Amino acid sequence: MKPLEFWFEFASTYSYVAAMRIEELCREGGVELVWKPFMLGPIFALQGWNDSHFNLNERRGSYMWRDLERLTDKFGLPWRKPSRFPRPTSNPARVAAAFAREPWIGDFVRRVYVANFGEDREIDEPEVLATLLAECGRPATTVQAALADERRALLRANTERAIALGIFGAPNCVVGSELFWGEEALGDAIEWARR
Repeated sequence: MKPLEFWFEFASTYSYVAAMRIEELCREGGVELVWKPFMLGPIFALQGWNDSHFNLNERRGSYMWRDLERLTDKFGLPWRKPSRFPRPTSNPARVAAAFAREPWIGDFVRRVYVANFGEDREIDEPEVLATLLAECGRPATTVQAALADERRALLRANTERAIALGIFGAPNCVVGSELFWGEEALGDAIEWARR
């Protein structure tokens, strides 16, 4: 059975819904989960965008915000529309990339998403990030460790790999060479991994 790589961006609204569910779904399906944080900015730049497509297309953006209200209600997730969208996310993404194989990373990812989309907090700010890490039982020095030279390049490498895989948005599940895009594709990706 192949592992399922979950490619996500902390600024991505639909990644929030998917990230809150993916670990439990994989556990129930007996599928190994690999967390893969990356940055959408360079991918959007390749498409000629300097902002989220939800900001560039008002109709799409209006739909997405209403859809998020429905989805967070459906899955019982905290929801507060961010006062800034998208907000910077590179620091929590660097932590997630540096410690992607640690047993606490799922808790950290979920906590960051709730802070962003459930509490409207500036998740890139060091003091906010230190608080979120402490809530996951991790020391504030985890941020400095993630920014150390030997780990700093991991997020960039993930983003380059995402581009090579043909990823164009978030979230994504990758099983072998198969790409599944969108929150609604989680079940299909898990079934594919179980084949």
